[in-house]
Amino acid sequence: MSKHVLSLLVEDKPGLLTRVAGLFARRGFNIDSLAVGVTEVPGLSRITVVVDVEELPLEQVTKQLNKLVNVIKIVELDAAASVQREHMLVKVRADNQTRSNVIEVVNLFRASVVDYATDALVIEVTGDRGKVDAFLRAVEPFGIKELAQSGMVAIGRGGKSITERVLRG
Repeated sequence: MSKHVLSLLVEDKPGLLTRVAGLFARRGFNIDSLAVGVTEVPGLSRITVVVDVEELPLEQVTKQLNKLVNVIKIVELDAAASVQREHMLVKVRADNQTRSNVIEVVNLFRASVVDYATDALVIEVTGDRGKVDAFLRAVEPFGIKELAQSGMVAIGRGGKSITERVLRG
């Protein structure tokens, strides 16, 4: 099995996300990551789906997704030809003795402290999967109190856009 990142351009309609996720579930695929957001075109959204699956079953699901009325375009984003990022908030124990060490790790990873308490820091980190995982390993010895992570968002490199066809009519 291998990881695949799909970018779906869809009409912003109620229930579409459920239908998209349902196609993967019916095939027995586990979705590793799912992110949805608006695009530069009003009324359209982008769904970024990361799945761990073989090529042929993925092709079958992609064909079924293309049959959904509200799905406009599907693109598989190769890691080398796209920018892929994850966003995470991590609450880390940080008392008077350890706070400077935690901040040193934050600076090393170009992360940001977004909230301060006497016993903890909330840190925002953005990057590819490897950077996010490495950051977690680095702060784990201090004690991770809480963690919230977005799904992966990804966009193709270069001048082409998934919405170009839509914008031209």
